[in-house]
Amino acid sequence: MDKQQVLEMLVELCEDEIIVENPDIDLFEEGLLDSFGTINLLVEIENRFNISVPITDFDREEWNTPNRIAGKLAERQ
Repeated sequence: MDKQQVLEMLVELCEDEIIVENPDIDLFEEGLLDSFGTINLLVEIENRFNISVPITDFDREEWNTPNRIAGKLAERQ
């Protein structure tokens, strides 16, 4: 898994190319992810990368940008 794969997944989930242009965008503040989107994100992470992220480990402050999401997943590989 590399950062590009994470960005591609987020573009599909959020349906917005701005993620590629601005990987430090706050997905929650910009309305690109909400609580339902978070569940979809965690399911997609498990399906694509075989990395399980329990919802209890998901802190919006730490998972709020594409770059942070990529970093968190890299830690769990």
